[in-house]
Amino acid sequence: MTDTRTATLSSAAPTLASVAGRGVPRLGFGALHLAGPGGWGAPTDRGAAIALVRGAVEAGIRYIDTADSLGPDVSEAVLAEALWPYPADLVLATKAGMVRSGPKTWGILGHPLYLRQQAYASALRLRLEAIPLFYLHRIDPVYPLEDQLGALLTLREEGVIEHIGISAVTLEQYRAAQRIAPIAAVQNHYNVVSRATQDVLDAAEDDGIPFVTFWSLGHGRTLINDPAVAAIAAETGIPAATILLAWILQRSPHALPLAGTGRLAHLLSDVDALGIELPSDVIDRLDHWAADRPPVPAHPTR
Repeated sequence: MTDTRTATLSSAAPTLASVAGRGVPRLGFGALHLAGPGGWGAPTDRGAAIALVRGAVEAGIRYIDTADSLGPDVSEAVLAEALWPYPADLVLATKAGMVRSGPKTWGILGHPLYLRQQAYASALRLRLEAIPLFYLHRIDPVYPLEDQLGALLTLREEGVIEHIGISAVTLEQYRAAQRIAPIAAVQNHYNVVSRATQDVLDAAEDDGIPFVTFWSLGHGRTLINDPAVAAIAAETGIPAATILLAWILQRSPHALPLAGTGRLAHLLSDVDALGIELPSDVIDRLDHWAADRPPVPAHPTR
C-alpha cells in the first residue's frame, strides 16, 4: 500500500497562487450548488447553502467562483448573505455572458450593454464596490470580441471590476483576448481525462496567470466513480476526488482546480488535495487510465 497522506507538495507544485492581486490557496470553491438543482432557482435548503460556503472559508478556501446565470442571480445573493462583510484576503469571481431561459437551457449573450448591466447588477448582489475578478463567461460569436472585452475594460476604468478573466476559450481566443485586454485569469473545462485545452494551460503557465479548472472531477463528479480511480483510492486510503484534484495541482503550478459540491464533508476532503503529493506510480496509472477513456464532454455551465 502506498500511503501518500504523509507526503507534502513539492516546490514544483506550490500551494498558493496569485489571483486578482491576492495570494490564495490553489483550490477554489465553485458556487453552482448555492443555487437550486442544475443551477436553477433557489437552493433546496438555503440555510445549508449558507453553512456550506461559510464552511469553505473556514476550511481555508479564498477563491470563490460564481456567475450571474446561477439561479439566475441566486448564487451571488447567497454568497453575500453568508459572507458579507468579506474577509480581506478573499477573491470573489463572477461572470456574465450566459443567459437562462429555463431550468435546463443556457444561451450566450455578449452584447456590450448587457455585459455592463450584469456587472453592475452582480456588484449590487455581492455588495461589492468593485468585483475582484470578472469573467467573460463565453465569447459570443455575434459580437466582435473587441466590443465584449471593451465593455469589461470600461467597467474596470469605472471601478466596477478590478481584473478581467475569460472562460471556455481556445488558444486562438486566449491570444486574441490578450491583444485586447490584460487577462488576469483563464477558466476552462479540464481534468485528468478531458485535456482538450492543454495548450491553453501551457500558455497560461508561460504567461504566469492562473488557469482555473471547472468540472475538475468530471460533470457531476463522475470520474470519482470509475473503478480504476476507486482502486487507487482504496490502495492509498485517499478519497478519489482528492486524488484527482491533486493530479491537477501537480500538473501545473498555475492550475487552480475548482471543487464543486453541495456537501461540506466532500469539500473538506477536497481541500486535503493541497497537502498531498501523488507518487509517480500513481500519476502514471492515472495517465494510462485516462489515455484509454473518452473525454467527458464539456458542459455549458460554469
